[in-house]
Amino acid sequence: MRCKFVLFTVTFFWILCGSVYSFQAERIVLQRIQGPITLDGRVDEPDWKGIIPFPLIQHAPNFGEEPSEKSVVLIAHDDEFLYLAGKLYDSEPSKIMGATKQRDTTSVSDFFGIVIDCFCDKENGLAFFTTPTGLRWDATIANDGVTEGNDELPYSLSWDTFWDVAVRRNGEGWFAEFRIPFSSLRFQDVDGRVTMGVIVWRWIARKNEVHVFPAISPDSGAWSMVKPSLAQEVAMEDVYGQKPLYISPYVLGGHGLANELNDEETSYLREDDPVIEGGLDIKYGITSNFTADITVNTDFAQVEADDVQVNLTRFSLFFPEKRRFFLERASTFEFRFGGPNRLFYSRRIGINEDTDDMVRIYGGARIVGRVGGWDLGFLNMQTAKAEGLPSENFGVLRIRHRVFNPFSYVGGMVTSRIGMDGTYNVAYGLDGIFRVFGDDYLSVSWAQTFENDAVNKFLSLEPAKFRFNWERRTLKGVGYNLGVSRAGKDYDPGMGFEMREDYTRFGNRLFYSWIPSSASFLRFHQVYLDGFLLLRNSDKRPESADFGPGWMFESNSGYGGYIQPKLYVENLTETFELTDYVGVPPGEYTFCGLEGFLNTPMGRVFSVMPNFKLGSFYDGWRVSAGAFYFLNLSSTWQLSGFYEFNSVEFPDRDQEFTAHIARFKILATFTTRLSASAFIQYNGAEDVVVANVRFRYNPREGNDLYIVYNHGLNTNRFRERPHRPFTENRAIMVKYTYTFNVK
Repeated sequence: MRCKFVLFTVTFFWILCGSVYSFQAERIVLQRIQGPITLDGRVDEPDWKGIIPFPLIQHAPNFGEEPSEKSVVLIAHDDEFLYLAGKLYDSEPSKIMGATKQRDTTSVSDFFGIVIDCFCDKENGLAFFTTPTGLRWDATIANDGVTEGNDELPYSLSWDTFWDVAVRRNGEGWFAEFRIPFSSLRFQDVDGRVTMGVIVWRWIARKNEVHVFPAISPDSGAWSMVKPSLAQEVAMEDVYGQKPLYISPYVLGGHGLANELNDEETSYLREDDPVIEGGLDIKYGITSNFTADITVNTDFAQVEADDVQVNLTRFSLFFPEKRRFFLERASTFEFRFGGPNRLFYSRRIGINEDTDDMVRIYGGARIVGRVGGWDLGFLNMQTAKAEGLPSENFGVLRIRHRVFNPFSYVGGMVTSRIGMDGTYNVAYGLDGIFRVFGDDYLSVSWAQTFENDAVNKFLSLEPAKFRFNWERRTLKGVGYNLGVSRAGKDYDPGMGFEMREDYTRFGNRLFYSWIPSSASFLRFHQVYLDGFLLLRNSDKRPESADFGPGWMFESNSGYGGYIQPKLYVENLTETFELTDYVGVPPGEYTFCGLEGFLNTPMGRVFSVMPNFKLGSFYDGWRVSAGAFYFLNLSSTWQLSGFYEFNSVEFPDRDQEFTAHIARFKILATFTTRLSASAFIQYNGAEDVVVANVRFRYNPREGNDLYIVYNHGLNTNRFRERPHRPFTENRAIMVKYTYTFNVK
């Protein structure tokens, strides 16, 4: 133990003494606009003519080469707004792609916009983009765009803010003007001088070609053009933070119907639930860089349903947060232990994890911001009593501070979950990310939990978890992501997410990547070795392991994918139940499989992403195959969906399990303000169909009319006794929100 402490101390001291270095090229001072800008997409005001353009360079497929199409990019500001203009010329204007008008839709379209690191913290960003149809696409970026899984995106689209954009098309190309209020950005000014980071880029869909400023190499990863650490620092003079006040009352009305099993479990009873209620959300700029969000009788009726999934693992599924209240600068509250595991998981608030039912939130407050080099976050929410749960108070306090260099920080977090019945769960955590040299980062995390009816011994390993991880963030040459983590048998983060308990884990990946010359049809490809070993702490025996080499690629034309064989080891101490009738008995199992994924170019009317997993599965066999698809019929109508087939057989025990998952979505965007969608899902494992239909009218940001219809159907009523009703539940809701901007 002493050797480990000495090794860690030496490493920490070396980081402290040797890793401080400068990064950014000379800072650019943005020019000020004096006259008014008419937001019409023409970019023809006299003030624009005096702005020096920002030069774009080709990011992909051939980094460093001149773009195939000319772009003129202008960035300026006045006292209230940041302005971005793009003259996006095209030699074949009839081939410019713009697939939809709905806000935040990532589709087959040309894209143009900006990523802004408001606090210049090299880790968090806000993204504002548009397409030739004039839609608004805004997102938050966290963790410097670094993802921890192949299916994870570096941004969240559930966040929205106040800003405007206008576009025009003609025979020369398409043109865009952005107007982003400083009140939507939030920043820290020092005597009127503001420093931010910016990245501007354009994507030409039909060519799969990305142009970027500054000159960001794809070596830094697949999402390098959204990484705040690579942004160009810019400064603005005589700009002062604003303290806006937004008051957003809402009114909600509707009717719900549910069929619930009676206490004797002999029949189903219909329960009608008419709803008429209201609530209030307030956003207030306490200072220029601190924002408070207050909510009363919080409601999320307009949030789209989660994707249904079939779980072929022994552990809980992770679902991303979609509720807007929790998303602004959500990265401040990030405290990760690798993969989905984290100390704070906002979906533990207002959702019953045992039943997946919504729990009423009476209200709460959330404060985020920065002072000096400190990032601060505070959240407190009160929920109502629900099935199996008392009324509870949820609290989070998060602090972080930059150390050593612009890319490293240390931080701490405290969470509390206190029930009105006397139950409690409290946790604290300490973490840090250190850029050691080049692209190498060391991540360190420690957390400990305390709860009622537990021993609660301070600094004990049993109610604690720690993680050390060393990674090289690159897509060129040798790379790695190697770590060790341990969770004790009593570690239970009441506001967090943990897939397993009482384990020690080693993993993750070694790889070598190539970025070929422009003559190659490949933009990038990589060979890698994935694997992990997870030991049970109780007996130090392997509980799970998988291991296998793989190859992934991306072509210049937009195709991409991977293929990987894997060897699995599982040690079950109890029966693993796939369904009520199919299960795997305790024992040690070794099996192997093959998995793969392919995506076709997104710059086409139709694109598809097939995937598969097949091979032996414990003492049987498994075949899983599925595909995402996207069909753009016009700028008004888009179809998308997903289908997955799962078949598991255990011949020696004469057991089998078959499940289909189907998701279908039709989207109609009549204008940038008016849209409708239908999202229909079928889960063959549970024999249910879930429909979610939404109509949205958004005349301006903050003013929303939603009409939402949800319907749950049982497709196999006779699988249980008493027989299930055909309609499990049904609800229609109308919600209207109006925002008052009190300056």
